[in-house]
Amino acid sequence: MVATKPVDFRKGAEGLATLVRETMGADPFSGAIFVFRAKRADRVKLVWWDGTGVCLFAKRLEDGRFCWPSVTDGVVRLTAAELQALLEGLDWRRVHETRTVAKPRTAS
Repeated sequence: MVATKPVDFRKGAEGLATLVRETMGADPFSGAIFVFRAKRADRVKLVWWDGTGVCLFAKRLEDGRFCWPSVTDGVVRLTAAELQALLEGLDWRRVHETRTVAKPRTAS
């Protein structure tokens, strides 16, 4: 789940887990990954519960910006592939599901 509004990046894992509960209306201990952005969109923080504790991942791009949804109140849900593209600095909106191709019946 991606928070679309920028957050105060001085917050740590506990502060972001509190934001998950209060602003996103979700359970921070569900095992889902929650993604937060800074105002400049060149930094990202992820927080999740791994079953033993709250984990925090932070990344700053040296060049460019992360591709973010419009800044509004709310949450955007991403697939694992979309999240991976986001963290690589790619446009996650261009990621699509694997296309199923019919198997040929005969060699031609």
